[in-house]
Amino acid sequence: MQMYKTVRTARLYEQIVQQIEQSIVEGKLNPGDQLPTERELAQQFGVSRTAVREAVKTLTEKGLVESFSGRGTFVTAPKPQSTRKSLDSFFEIGDLEDPAYLVELRGVIEPEVTILAATRIEDQQLAMMREAVATMDRSLKEPEVYIEADLDFHLALAEAAGNPLILSLLDSIVGVLRRQRLGIFGVEGGPERGQTHHKLILEAIERRDPAAAHEAMRAHLEQIRRDSAAAGDRTKN
Repeated sequence: MQMYKTVRTARLYEQIVQQIEQSIVEGKLNPGDQLPTERELAQQFGVSRTAVREAVKTLTEKGLVESFSGRGTFVTAPKPQSTRKSLDSFFEIGDLEDPAYLVELRGVIEPEVTILAATRIEDQQLAMMREAVATMDRSLKEPEVYIEADLDFHLALAEAAGNPLILSLLDSIVGVLRRQRLGIFGVEGGPERGQTHHKLILEAIERRDPAAAHEAMRAHLEQIRRDSAAAGDRTKN
């Protein structure tokens, strides 16, 4: 049964949060009820898994749901306030929004994540990466669709690393990653350059070649650094 409406706005996850909150308020979902799986929710809402993860994170911060590894996500009794702060919120304060900081952070983390992914990836995550690349190929003129697929590509890599702390860290900065990608999308040739690197990363992962995957990600992040700088120059002119 289709319980939710397809959502189509730039901040997709906010509408997902609103619909699930409304279901709780109306008693359609009660404490102890289990939410559909991440993939099922993405299909019901017509969005990427990244948007679903962001929505679940927000609902968790509001104290409305709780996730348990290997079991799923369950509705909880509402709490007055949440004490959990997303790292993303810190990037929104002052100079922390500087894209150079984000590129530097990614340069420290993602090449090593890609090495782990090349040795640990499972068929389902590889299928997600292939699907994301295909979606980006079809969406080079559609920023919202392209960016969500781009986020899903990197989410699959983080999942393939098999380390929940890595996945949690990248989840916590999804908002600022989305803003970075939106800026790069406006740079001439940015999406096409990104796709070239995505395909090189995917090919290395498919071969289970950690060294090639590391180098492909490093080159991708250098491309992002240059395009981010170009995006900044463009907004100043």
